[in-house]
Amino acid sequence: MKKIYVFLADGFEEVEALTVVDLLRRAQCDVLMVSISDNLMVHSAHGIDIKADCLFDTVTEDADMLVLPGGLQGTANLKKHTGLSALVSNYNKAGKFVTAICAGPTVLGHFGLLTNKKACCYPNMEDGLLGADVSFDPVTVDGNIITGRGLGVAIPFALTLIEVLLDAQTSEKVKTSIVF
Repeated sequence: MKKIYVFLADGFEEVEALTVVDLLRRAQCDVLMVSISDNLMVHSAHGIDIKADCLFDTVTEDADMLVLPGGLQGTANLKKHTGLSALVSNYNKAGKFVTAICAGPTVLGHFGLLTNKKACCYPNMEDGLLGADVSFDPVTVDGNIITGRGLGVAIPFALTLIEVLLDAQTSEKVKTSIVF
């Protein structure tokens, strides 16, 4: 079973995070929501408190994919987390999937992971894609780096993650099951 960590910081965009969690779980993946703070309860950008599955200090490098949702304050908090920076960099060096949506790809730019990679992000935040070949596609896949433009593409983004992590048939099965 494939394992995925979805990182939650106060101010995260709930639809981007929870759509990914939901659809990957429908695809029978082991998905853990990880709080980067010292509290399992994480406050979203729109006032919804979500209880994470675990804290960052319990995370190991055994997952197949990392996911960084957007949200302006959430991404600012992700950028400040030195442990996350090291983990994401290690995954990237190992060729494991590192993914982000909306403002989240700017975290990858901040961590220096987008040089000579195609990446997309929320409109007018492209300056944060440091070193990237900026894409305006809804979802962009460049090797192990996968990015999405925003909340409106949360479902196609999650289906793309399923396809690259598992296969096109599983992605299509989930897509059909949610009447998308």
